[in-house]
Amino acid sequence: MTSALQPRVRARALVVVGIVLLAFNMRPAAVSIGPVLAEIVAELQLSGVEAGLLTALPVLSFAAFGALTPRLAHHLGPHRLTVLALVTALLGMVGRSFAGQAWSFLLLSLLALAGMATVNVVMPSLVKRHFPDQVGLVTAVYTTAMATALTAASALTVPIAETAGSWRYGIASWAIFAVLAIGPWLALAAHDRPDAAPEPTAAVRLGQVARTRLGWAMAVFFGLQALQAYAVFGWFAKLYRDAGFSATDAGLLLGVITGIGIPVSFVVSTLSQRVRLQLPLTLGLSGCYLLGFLGLLVAPVAGAWLWAALIGIGTCTFPLILTLIGLRARTAAGTAALSGFTQSIGYLLSAAGPFAIGLLHDLTHGWTVPLIGLIGLLVPQLLAGVLACRSGPIEDQLPSGRLGTAVS
Repeated sequence: MTSALQPRVRARALVVVGIVLLAFNMRPAAVSIGPVLAEIVAELQLSGVEAGLLTALPVLSFAAFGALTPRLAHHLGPHRLTVLALVTALLGMVGRSFAGQAWSFLLLSLLALAGMATVNVVMPSLVKRHFPDQVGLVTAVYTTAMATALTAASALTVPIAETAGSWRYGIASWAIFAVLAIGPWLALAAHDRPDAAPEPTAAVRLGQVARTRLGWAMAVFFGLQALQAYAVFGWFAKLYRDAGFSATDAGLLLGVITGIGIPVSFVVSTLSQRVRLQLPLTLGLSGCYLLGFLGLLVAPVAGAWLWAALIGIGTCTFPLILTLIGLRARTAAGTAALSGFTQSIGYLLSAAGPFAIGLLHDLTHGWTVPLIGLIGLLVPQLLAGVLACRSGPIEDQLPSGRLGTAVS
């Protein structure tokens, strides 16, 4: 290997390491709450509304802060913004573990989730920027890492809390991922320039995407799959405990849901790079959701592990749509705009989901009606997914035929 190639190889290796470590921070701040929600509610004396708000905070944060990410990336540069997001998530995750009141816990959770929201939106653009010809493969790598961290947070939060003696240690422990990820991105940020971000301003780009059929199809598809996923992550540990499982077993069942996503995320992201497989994958993942929810209605205890596995496969709609974001744009500029619009509008659409599931549970004193509601939402989710799979690049659908001045 020539000396001229060595710096480039090292730089690409650093980006890969940074992306993998960044992916480990995309979910623990949100999903570590569900397994210990009962303990948090009891100690902080959260009302039903406050508990519902806590489970809805991830999607609310992703909607609000996701919309700001393209503009911030333009002014700060994508690598510097990534460092800022990690520091924000770190402060929020550690800070809330010391919170003694409901309002401070919610506020610091919002801070942690703001960092996560920024990472969510900037990640597809980083992949497109550094690996434009390997979007599917790199997306498969980081979604697999994300699924690994999600599984660990879902399954191990309770054991960590029980070993350490408090749920506070259980949720604070996942801040270690943010600490590990900061180093590589600091190194990359040293060479970052604000003008390296896509042009022109984020507001114009998002406004242009809002005029396209693909933009709205992706937003609805993303929003409804996020609603399904966060309803599962936020409430299914309680569903299992209400069915008679212990806190540890409920956490393990949730771990099955997230754990199955480790191999399946890699397969889905890799296969979805092939255009002819995108629609079958969408249909298959929706079918797994349907079977899992129906199974919980019919035999919530006897078939719990099978239904958890099927629902876990269904949640891999998320890596599918992340791959589609990268493939439905020709450049990093297009990817940044499509990612920002898809995730901000999508999470806004899904924001009421976890809260509504909790409300339906309280009103009906059971899980039958909430599960039927989740099944019903699979229909518009599937329709939007079919439209997204059949669409061409976002640049071809813009009124001007281009994304500002950054895409020719």
